Amino acid sequence: MTLRDETRTLLSRLGVAAAAYQGGAMASFSPVTGEQIGALTPETPGTVAAAIDRAAAAFRSWRLVPAPKRGELVRLWAEELRAAKADLGRLVSIEAGKTLSEGLGEVQEMIDICDFAVGLSRQLYGLTIATERPGHRMMESWHPLGVVGVISAFNFPVAVWAWNTALALVCGDPVIWKPSEKTPLTALAAQAVLTHAITRFGAAPEGLAQLLIGGPEIGAALVESPKVALISATGSTRMGRIVGPKVAARFGRSILELGGNNAGIVCASADLDMTLRAVAFGAMGTAGQRCTTLRRLFVQDSIYEALVSRLMRAYASVSVGNPLETQALVGPLIDRAAFDAMQAALDAARAAGGVVHGGTRVACGPDTAFYVRPALVEMQAQIGPVLEETFAPILYVMRFSTLEAVIEEHNAVAAGLSSSIFTLDLREMELFLSAAGSDCGIANVNIGTSGAEIGGAFGGEKETGGGRESGSDAWKGYMRRATNTINYSRALPLAQGVVFDIA
Repeated sequence: MTLRDETRTLLSRLGVAAAAYQGGAMASFSPVTGEQIGALTPETPGTVAAAIDRAAAAFRSWRLVPAPKRGELVRLWAEELRAAKADLGRLVSIEAGKTLSEGLGEVQEMIDICDFAVGLSRQLYGLTIATERPGHRMMESWHPLGVVGVISAFNFPVAVWAWNTALALVCGDPVIWKPSEKTPLTALAAQAVLTHAITRFGAAPEGLAQLLIGGPEIGAALVESPKVALISATGSTRMGRIVGPKVAARFGRSILELGGNNAGIVCASADLDMTLRAVAFGAMGTAGQRCTTLRRLFVQDSIYEALVSRLMRAYASVSVGNPLETQALVGPLIDRAAFDAMQAALDAARAAGGVVHGGTRVACGPDTAFYVRPALVEMQAQIGPVLEETFAPILYVMRFSTLEAVIEEHNAVAAGLSSSIFTLDLREMELFLSAAGSDCGIANVNIGTSGAEIGGAFGGEKETGGGRESGSDAWKGYMRRATNTINYSRALPLAQGVVFDIA
């Protein structure tokens, strides 16, 4: 069976009609072989406008459904995802190039956020607030916000959409999804699974959850529409510089998940066996194409040779290959553009005095697939390409002497997503986690920068965008807050002692 045939079989089993991925002008390719596996018909500006109108109409009724009832829909969605996990996970691997365990793990992440959201549907808590006025009660309550537009990236083609959609649905908001042009088939399948749940639920308004296939113009239409209350966009910092101002200009809300030039610090007290495993997955997993991929590593002088020599052996021996047919730990880059960007960064590193280990192309299948050996680059200083995020498996390694100084280096990049320190010294770990430590949205101790669980809020600072998705209280981004004061007395005292008596 060819990869195209297998893809069509998976899509059929997942409930996607053949007309949705055949005969269109928008091609989908598998990075595993580089071959075309689908031909979709993109949306037009007219269909986007109609979808937004349907979502706005759906909001008027969905917001009135009790939150625990809305949670029942998400519970059914989790059931459907469990049944579809094997097929959807393999489709993720085919279209995004992930290893089979990573493809399945992404679907498990969808299931996990659904389970979280079901419990959340009974915990959309407000507050009771002390008031200075006798005979009064003050409180805060939360209400559905409106239509949510989700713009997702290729590297997590379904999980990030699920993070947003599960929370939005229990919070009372319809969702319109514009997926990456590089992974549209996975989006069709994931949407079909949700549609199965909506059908079983039986009481959802038309337009509650919609998918729009197409290019940047589709995302732009969502961003510019005043009927879309919230835009949650995952992608590059360049994309965020476009999306953020446009949403702000119409006073809409945005959740931006952008670049991440993530770093780890390895102190002399670190458990080097644990550090080696954590760094290897953080830097090489998903072929370096995670937002949270480890891209910079600072190693204390006294252990530099010991750790870096072991890392070199790991980089030279790690298995690179077809993730569908082998147990390789590193699969392909998404496309030629990613390969070219990696090679350009390595050339820049050499020009800046760096010593490059690895980074060469690995022969695996047709020339249209781009497999590379991960690159470990020893740098004398944090300059040139080290300061920029390259979405590829490149790890820049540098020495440091004192923790206080290296924290300054750690923070001296534009992005602020994820970070780690490896140490067994309580004072070092607490300094790293303190206000004088890492300036990232995620700061870990003795684990890598990637592989976040759904229970915590996910997101970062600075040019990462400041948005938060997934767990903790990220749900508040999908609702509007109202402060309420109720006077149950027969008097009308004013706050701050103000007197305004009329005859």
